[in-house]
Amino acid sequence: MAPMAQLKEARYWEKLPDGRVHCKLCPHNCHIAEGKRGLCRVRKNEGGTLYSIIYGRITSASMDPIEKKPLYHFHPGSAILSLGTMGCNFACKFCQNYTIAQMEAPTRPMSPEEAVRAAGERESIGIAYTYNEPFIWYEYVYDTARLARDNGLKNVLVTNGYVQQQPLLDLLPCIDALNIDVKSMRPEFYKEICRGTMDPVLETCKTAARHALVEITNLVIPGYNDTDDDFEKLADWIADNLGRSTPVHLSAYFPCFKLQAEPTPISTLEHAFDVFAKRLDHVYIGNVASRRGADTLCRSCGALLIERRGYTTKILELNEDATCSRCAAVNNIVM
Repeated sequence: MAPMAQLKEARYWEKLPDGRVHCKLCPHNCHIAEGKRGLCRVRKNEGGTLYSIIYGRITSASMDPIEKKPLYHFHPGSAILSLGTMGCNFACKFCQNYTIAQMEAPTRPMSPEEAVRAAGERESIGIAYTYNEPFIWYEYVYDTARLARDNGLKNVLVTNGYVQQQPLLDLLPCIDALNIDVKSMRPEFYKEICRGTMDPVLETCKTAARHALVEITNLVIPGYNDTDDDFEKLADWIADNLGRSTPVHLSAYFPCFKLQAEPTPISTLEHAFDVFAKRLDHVYIGNVASRRGADTLCRSCGALLIERRGYTTKILELNEDATCSRCAAVNNIVM
């Protein structure tokens, strides 16, 4: 692994007997022995103190379309500086970014000050913490997000949602939008495929939606979470707990890492689109070339608000306050 920056003492932990520490950042609640790391592989017990070993270290930095996160209802057509590091508190068998999330990956330094300066120099709307799981990068994200907010920049999290409530609540005042990956509404899926639990993810979604714009992504995997029952339960839960206007992205799976299921057929995604659209106002299809589920239509009059061709975005029937220019309906869009 690449040389590390100076260790940064972690937040949310306590000492245990025999030199162990209890990490209280995520629901794994790891009890970590001296010299060992937690399940995320980036929080380490050194001398009875819990440290982040990735503070100020990045694997990736890129200017991305905001739609790539994906966020379709947050400053559409904008670009955002996107940063990632290594590690994850899940071990999804289908991980699309496994080379940084599940392996020891080379890193390079970038301080919070450098990140904020880079966002300003590149005329980014802000910073997206993405590519791997940002909550395990908590100390860096917290410091950078506060500095970014002070400098008039937006902060975005692209996350699996696996975090304890107190750390989440402490960070949310600096967060403007989140894309949260809800992988399934079946607890056994999380246990067997992701090495985690479902309920904390759902709690994160509910808490985050009270403070920021939330969009949900569901990776549809043939044979694992692609039945009508899967689709109906997730759509119903989102409608009942987050609201009908919550944008949902149905994403195609391709064989990756340890899971070698068949790629998701476009027909499956388009069928899922129909199921979700009965319950939710804004449903999208991603990772494949399909004209269905690409554009944003007004939930009230059906006007074409935003047209998309890949990552090319054209704003059409939207007022400056993000209401529909035809009927003045609100469509949960932040401009």
